[in-house]
Amino acid sequence: MTGDHSDLRVPTSELGRFAKALQESVDSLAEARSALSHLRADQIGTASLDAACDGFQESWSYGAEQLGERITRIQGAVAQSHNEYVELNAAIASALRAVKVDG
Repeated sequence: MTGDHSDLRVPTSELGRFAKALQESVDSLAEARSALSHLRADQIGTASLDAACDGFQESWSYGAEQLGERITRIQGAVAQSHNEYVELNAAIASALRAVKVDG
């Protein structure tokens, strides 16, 4: 191990961007589910195509909802990590300033 401690740095700006991207993906999934829910089978075409689309919409909607819930939980954890690292960095900077003033 070298004296370089750069491996201990956490890029809080990257965590913030990641949390935002996760939230945007949840929003996009919700919009897609909403758009599909407004589509009626009789608007699509043949009876077999209508039935296939209905089946796809039901399974896709359920899967997208489950995925959205999981992404939401991950997004919350990433956002919490971001906030806690920002607070930790502020506390470390404050402690270092106090040591410098006292020293």
